[in-house]
Amino acid sequence: MDHQQLKAFVIEKVEDLKGRDIIDLDVAEKSSVTETMLICSGNSKRHVISIAENVVVEAKQAGTAPLSIEGRETGDWVLVDLGDVVLHVMQDEARDFYQLEKLWG
Repeated sequence: MDHQQLKAFVIEKVEDLKGRDIIDLDVAEKSSVTETMLICSGNSKRHVISIAENVVVEAKQAGTAPLSIEGRETGDWVLVDLGDVVLHVMQDEARDFYQLEKLWG
């Protein structure tokens, strides 16, 4: 998958499990590790983990295994690193606290 296909794929998989408030940040000029950060919200710890797991499972099936997954244990904020695209799935409280959109936007 090229970059745009990967980004569209991840957004689709987040939407499949009703992830909310998806933000697409182009960080290519600000980060040496990724080109795009996708941020979305889940309604509960279980929902956050389910969204992230869906992206991981579907990506593996599509031949794009994640480089790393962080935060699955707690479910407040799960990060899925797919190389050119990094997905942050967060509960509203964590999202409000860390304000990644302002930090990277």
